[in-house]
Amino acid sequence: VQLQASGGGSVQAGGSLRLSCVASRAVLGIKDMAWARQAAGKEREFVASIGRIGAANYGDTLKGRFTISRDNAKDTVDLQMHSLIPEDTAKYYCGVRFYGRDEFYWGQGTQVTVSS
Repeated sequence: VQLQASGGGSVQAGGSLRLSCVASRAVLGIKDMAWARQAAGKEREFVASIGRIGAANYGDTLKGRFTISRDNAKDTVDLQMHSLIPEDTAKYYCGVRFYGRDEFYWGQGTQVTVSS
């Protein structure tokens, strides 16, 4: 599978960004799609995931500001981010988990920078 994320950039605190990711060349059916992020010097952090029929989960502090959605026909997953704060600055990665597999496969990521 190839995962291509886009939509990152620089924004001021309080602003919004929408990240998009397309999964291509997937041989197996995609069960879950997800976003994670990694800030400089920190471990990768779970952001959100969404199942094939739309059940979503969010990181503890992110629900309410972030919304994950997916298009099964296009194998895309989006992350709408509102009320961004400097602590949201990180590289954001999209990932997929196939049916019958336990692990997520992650793409290259897209940088989000929030300035105060």
